[in-house]
Amino acid sequence: MSILTVVLNILLPPLAVFMKHGLGVTFLISLLLTALGWIPGVIHAFLVNGTK
Repeated sequence: MSILTVVLNILLPPLAVFMKHGLGVTFLISLLLTALGWIPGVIHAFLVNGTK
């Protein structure tokens, strides 16, 4: 995982997921979790971007 990805995972989780996976279900889940609370969005972004 690059430094840019880590920074985006922390600051803008949906953007980080979009950059790695594009528009899709994963992006929508990240957007929803970030809207519900910033911490769930960050956790989801790290999990999703760390596995692929």
